[in-house]
Amino acid sequence: MSVRLSLAAQSGGFAVPAEGRIAVFHPRADHDLSALPKDQVLVIQPFRPDHDHFAAMGYACVPAPEADGEFAAAVVFLPRAKALARMLVAQAAASTQGQVLIDGAKTEGVDSVLKALRQRCKPSAPVSKAHGKVFWIDGGTDLADWLPGENQPVEGFVTAPGVFSADGIDPASRMLAEMLPAKLGRCVADLGAGWGYLSAQVLQREGVEELHLAEADYHALACARQNVADARAHFHWADARSWKAPGMVNTVVMNPPFHTGRAAEPSLGQAFIGAAASMLAANGSLWMVANRHLPYETLLAERFAQVREEGGDNRFKILHAARPKRARK
Repeated sequence: MSVRLSLAAQSGGFAVPAEGRIAVFHPRADHDLSALPKDQVLVIQPFRPDHDHFAAMGYACVPAPEADGEFAAAVVFLPRAKALARMLVAQAAASTQGQVLIDGAKTEGVDSVLKALRQRCKPSAPVSKAHGKVFWIDGGTDLADWLPGENQPVEGFVTAPGVFSADGIDPASRMLAEMLPAKLGRCVADLGAGWGYLSAQVLQREGVEELHLAEADYHALACARQNVADARAHFHWADARSWKAPGMVNTVVMNPPFHTGRAAEPSLGQAFIGAAASMLAANGSLWMVANRHLPYETLLAERFAQVREEGGDNRFKILHAARPKRARK
């Protein structure tokens, strides 16, 4: 992907600076950054799998913009979340002396961003390619009103633009929390913990001494640190699919993601199930919620001795799996 970035650079319309740092906001693993000199690029990516992808390729990477960062140019790959997209463009404009290139698919709202910017400044003529557009604006453009103010609590919890369920408690997570048993054991893990709603409910259960929150979104985890202000909580910026718990876990709770784009990808939830089974103690339990149509029961039966649907409705199902099966050596 990102053929549009290469076209913009090759055309000369977007002037890649010969020196100075180039900020690249939120590139995904399938984005090709080869049109930019690697030794000048700073990748800003809060999603751990994508962050680690570019770090492994030799790029300098950080999860969030530096407070005093200054750049000769910037590239913004638009996310689908409108508030987050505007925040990234505003951050890039505020910290960049040269041009700010904005790249997005039509499904990610690039036309809406371009229309809004035309009312504020003079963007370049867009280049259309591969179901999307790329254009650029001058750094220093004042877009301060696109930056979020202080996080306001939503139903008593702090969230942030672009994180999952930023507008309130996810109904599936709420349903799971209501179904959790009174006792979960001494050590609990919340895989894909988000901004911490489920973890906050877990800590209200009797006997929990240790809780591990594994979350790939750096900003969601930052919110969780505020929402789960408890000495028993341990926070891990990590891909839950490959994260290793520091010891055996009595219970795993999770509301796993099931898509990265518009199409459902059951393999994501299946990877979460595999991770949970691997970290649970012999008599451990997994409590999870999933959309009704997702086919998780077969894998659960392969990885656990006992699997039951404990509740749900026409949208969601609560699944409880106990006693993980160990592979024979």
